[in-house]
Amino acid sequence: MCTTTNSPETIEALKKYSAQIEDLAHKLGLDYYPVDFELVPNNFMMEIAVYGLPVRMHHWSFGIRYIHQLIRQGMGHSRIFEVMFPGDPCRAYLVNGNTLPENTLVTAHVLGHADFSKNNYLFAKFMEMAGGHILEQAAARAHRIETAIQEYGQERVEAVLDAALALEPHIDINRELHRPLYPTNKEKRDAEPQFDAFQKRFRSLPGEKMFVEQSNPGKRQMIPPQPEYDLLWFIANYAPDLEGWERDIFLAVREESFYFYPVFACQIMNEGWASYWHARLLREADFLPHDLYLSAIKAHSDVVRPYAAERQLALAVNPYHLGFSMWEDIVEKKGLDNARRIMKEEDDFSFVRNYLTKDLIQKLELFVYEARNDGDIRISDNDVHAVHEAILAPKFNFGAPRIAANNMHVDGSLQLIHDHQTDGRGVDLGRAERVLEYIGRVWRRPVTLHTVGERGEARVVTSKRV
Repeated sequence: MCTTTNSPETIEALKKYSAQIEDLAHKLGLDYYPVDFELVPNNFMMEIAVYGLPVRMHHWSFGIRYIHQLIRQGMGHSRIFEVMFPGDPCRAYLVNGNTLPENTLVTAHVLGHADFSKNNYLFAKFMEMAGGHILEQAAARAHRIETAIQEYGQERVEAVLDAALALEPHIDINRELHRPLYPTNKEKRDAEPQFDAFQKRFRSLPGEKMFVEQSNPGKRQMIPPQPEYDLLWFIANYAPDLEGWERDIFLAVREESFYFYPVFACQIMNEGWASYWHARLLREADFLPHDLYLSAIKAHSDVVRPYAAERQLALAVNPYHLGFSMWEDIVEKKGLDNARRIMKEEDDFSFVRNYLTKDLIQKLELFVYEARNDGDIRISDNDVHAVHEAILAPKFNFGAPRIAANNMHVDGSLQLIHDHQTDGRGVDLGRAERVLEYIGRVWRRPVTLHTVGERGEARVVTSKRV
C-alpha cells in the first residue's frame, strides 16, 4: 500500500527522486527558472485553488467558491494534485496527502509547467511587464487592502471589491499593464506633425486636401476617445469621485487578471505539455523503483483519461487529455524541435485551430452536442471547424462578454456597450443588473449598458442612481 508523503522517510525519498528527475529534465533540454517545492496539507491547497494565490485579498465570493470546490471534491469530481505559480523562482505546492508515486509524478509535471511558462510568449510577456514575483506582490496588495479595511471599514472596502472582482475578466490583453492616460487636447496638438514650407505648399496644390488646423482648443475631449475594453483600468483612472485607495484596489485586481490570463489562454497547451513531459520523464527515469514507477503511471492514466468513469462519455473536454494527445501527435509527426517552437509561439486559440486535425478529432471521439429540452443529449456535429470553435468559444475574452466603455457624458454618467457581434452571445440580464449596480456604487453616477438578451433582442440595462 502506498503511504502519503508526510513521514520523514517518504519526504527524503521524494527529495532524492525530485533531484534526479530535475537532472534528467535538464539533460532532455527543459529550460526553466528554479522551482521551489513545498508540501502542504489539503485544506491549504483548497484555499490556494479557490483564491488563485496563496495570499490574496479577502472577499465573500471566495467563500462561495470554496464551498463549491468542497462539494465537488466530496463528490469525487475534483482532486487537486498540485498548484504551480510561474515566476523567478516558480513556486510549486504539492499535497502531503498524495502518495509518494503521485508526488513523484507531480514533480515531473511541474517541471513541464516551468519549462512552458519560461518560454511561451504570453507568459514571457507578462513577466516582462510585471516581473517574476507575483506571490510577494499579491501579498503586499492584500496587506494594503487589509489596511484600507481598518481605515475605511469593511463595508466600504467590500463595495469596491464587489465592483472590481465583478469586472475581473474585463481587461484588454492587447494593451500594456502599465499604460499612460489618454492624451489631453493640448498634448495632441503638441504631438501633431509640423509641416515645412514645401509640405504646406504641396498640400495646397489643386486636387489635394487643403491644409487646415483640425484641432479645436475649445472642443470638449471625448472620454474615452475610442471604445475602451479595459474596464478596470478605465474606472480606476476616470471614475469622477474615486478615491486613491479605491483606485489601488481596481489596479490590484487588474494586475492579477493580467497574471492569470496566460494560464487561462494556454490551459490546453500548458497542461498537455506538462503531461507529455511527466510521462516522458517517468519513462526515462531508470532510477525509480519498479513498483513506484507503475503506481506513478497509473496516476498518469487517471489524469489524462478522456472519460469521467469507465467508458462513460465526457461532455466537457479534459485539457490534460486533449493537450497530451495533441503534443504526442505533434512530436511524432514533426519532431521535438518543432514542438518546442510551437510551444513558444502559440496559445490555445492557434494551437487548437492549427494542430487539432480531423484524424485526431476522430481518434479522440470529439464532437459538438446539443442538450434537448427533454433532457436528452444529441450529437450535432463533428466537423473540424465546429469542434474547434466549441472548444475555444468559452475561452474568448477570458470567458466574459466583450464590454467597452463608450462614452462618459458631460454630467459624468457612463455608457457601456456590448460588442455582441464579436463574442457571439447575449448576456444574463439579471447578472448584468447586479454588476451595473456594483459599478454604479464606485462610479457614483448613472451607468447604462447597451446589450442584447440571450435571444438577441436589444436591451438597455441601467444602474440605480446613487
